[in-house]
Amino acid sequence: MRVVVPFAPERPKTRLAPVLDEAERATFARRMLDDVLDALSALDRERRVSVDPLVLSTAPVDCDAPVTVDERPLTEAVDATLPSDADDDPVAVVMADLALATPAALERLCEPNADVVLAPGRGGGTNALVARHPDFRVDYHGASFRDHREIAHEVGADLAVVDSFRLSSDVDEPADLVEVLLHGEGSARDWLAAEGFELATDDGRVDIGRNTGGS
Repeated sequence: MRVVVPFAPERPKTRLAPVLDEAERATFARRMLDDVLDALSALDRERRVSVDPLVLSTAPVDCDAPVTVDERPLTEAVDATLPSDADDDPVAVVMADLALATPAALERLCEPNADVVLAPGRGGGTNALVARHPDFRVDYHGASFRDHREIAHEVGADLAVVDSFRLSSDVDEPADLVEVLLHGEGSARDWLAAEGFELATDDGRVDIGRNTGGS
């Protein structure tokens, strides 16, 4: 199975600006990418699911996987990687900001033998998918999970949906950092802790705070 990990290194994660400056956002985004690649490597090594990850980046990036630079918008860039013939290998698309992804969660994505497998994100997005049908194409504008279900139906593709907390938890907003601190197992969580981020509770709600004495 070929695996595509889209990544945009220029000015990443702008919605985290209230808690991270531009340089910090770039570092944190890279840590999340590394964690996703580590989880994919462990999936290949420990779970014996053969994957071949490729980072699909909008600019050159040095990482532990081959990189293809494609400056086109996400939909067009991903479409160019999907199967176009029934004999082509299936392609999984896994977003680079899935800081909670584990080999077990990614294995669940690979298990169904459906033509299209979707792992929805919160708010209507699509955080990961597997495409086997040669006519299936993506549309990441708006409520992409709904759109991908409709596209699969239109092309006559069998559809499976993977309900996974770890794959549904992408990191875009400051509140999402709570999940990374609580459930993260990789370098993104370690970096947040080293930078002084910690859990804070107020009136029974869990939020994040930052200890200014952090590095």
